[in-house]
Amino acid sequence: INAEYGEFQTFQHYFKRINLRGRMADERITQRLTPKDQTLAEAYDLPANFLEIDVLNPETHGIGNKRYTDYEVRLKTNLPIFRIQECTVRRRYSDFEWLRGELEKESKIIVPALPGKALKRMLPFRGDDGIFEEEFIEERRQGIESFINKIAGHPLAQNEKCLHIFLTDAVIDKNYVPGKVRN
Repeated sequence: INAEYGEFQTFQHYFKRINLRGRMADERITQRLTPKDQTLAEAYDLPANFLEIDVLNPETHGIGNKRYTDYEVRLKTNLPIFRIQECTVRRRYSDFEWLRGELEKESKIIVPALPGKALKRMLPFRGDDGIFEEEFIEERRQGIESFINKIAGHPLAQNEKCLHIFLTDAVIDKNYVPGKVRN
């Protein structure tokens, strides 16, 4: 045994040593990294790249069959692809439908669905306000906020002109020339 396994007297000593080495190696692999020192400013500063889009403050306008609800869309980012870092625009549901349609035509991404059109809520002789009920408006707001964040978070969609028009222009130019945004 000594000739074959060096300083070990028995197989048991040999395997104990291997087992201890294995455990030591495991402990090194799972050992916590020592955090680098950072200042409070670094810890609470904005991340290197961020994109925040909030859909909030729904407002219903008009009377009778001319009523509609629009939403405030607030963009905050430091991504270089966006020429404006902070912007607020108001958008109707139909504007979100326009954006979805443009992305389906022009981009190579799978475009997520928008919340449904709620046709049943538009029927006459309902006992409630239909699509102008606060609960429905809030549910739709959450759905379109999720939609726009999925879209804007996609690297390929971030290059599309229609997304930039939607997020930054006060009025959507539906006659724009489709294409990519250049930095």
